Amino acid sequence: MKKTIIAAICALTASTAMAQDDDKLKIYISVDLEGIAGAVTGEQLGPGGFEYNRFREFATAEALAAVEGAFEAGADEVLVSDSHGNGQNLLIEKFPENVKVIRSWPRKLGMMQGIEEGGFDGAIFIGYHSSTNYMSGVRAHTKSSADLTGLWLNGKVAGESYFNAAIAGHYGVPIIMISGDDAAVKEAQETIGNGLEGAVVKWNYSFHSAKNLHPTAAQKLIKEKTIAAINRIDDFEPMKIEGPITMDISFKNYRVSEMLDWLPQMERIDSHTIRYVGPNMPEVSAISTVITSYNINLAP
Repeated sequence: MKKTIIAAICALTASTAMAQDDDKLKIYISVDLEGIAGAVTGEQLGPGGFEYNRFREFATAEALAAVEGAFEAGADEVLVSDSHGNGQNLLIEKFPENVKVIRSWPRKLGMMQGIEEGGFDGAIFIGYHSSTNYMSGVRAHTKSSADLTGLWLNGKVAGESYFNAAIAGHYGVPIIMISGDDAAVKEAQETIGNGLEGAVVKWNYSFHSAKNLHPTAAQKLIKEKTIAAINRIDDFEPMKIEGPITMDISFKNYRVSEMLDWLPQMERIDSHTIRYVGPNMPEVSAISTVITSYNINLAP
């Protein structure tokens, strides 16, 4: 009898803990760099650029604006994904101690690693850009500006915002806000739909030129849009793509598609494009990561 009572108490405690955890508001934030206010060329985007260290500060500040907005709007937990370049851009000591930051590569879910932990109520994209298939946008590209000329999911153009929204959707998480240039915000709102909030921090003139908000103004706008999104978080629905999912990737160089066609799970559908059909977005994401990241010289 005593053991039965103890077991019942333990079960009740566990059930209460789970219920309390379900009540927590969890927000996921994926951070890129091309869409940060002021970022217009490679000089801001990688360690070799003369402005990179300054723009690490600006990117961190924009991410922090979203974090602060999330907590102010009632979030209990925030996870941040450093999702640009080498994945080691954000200055992690600048974040509150209760925020965890995902860094570096490779990751099966790419820019959305960690979303699979579950329990997230919404996801936010900071510093995003438009796709390589879009007609405008600062540094418009999809996954690799050097190697890819297009990516499609079930025949639909899939920029990074759309691709990542589909990953989030697999785990039942809606995209609630995006920041970047006007092209990035417009494309996401058109393709993801869902009425997500958009913080336009610059207006593109060309691939390497834009009119920009002052960094402080951009941060203020991002915080405001984050709060607005979370305040109406029940309005958003996850963007789910049911499997099987057909992913087409077009490469700038001929030999990549030629060699990938040797793999039995791949199909070369034209001279520069390879097709893969996967059961779900985590599988598709993992394959896209291998295709765009694998190098026989990887070490250690």
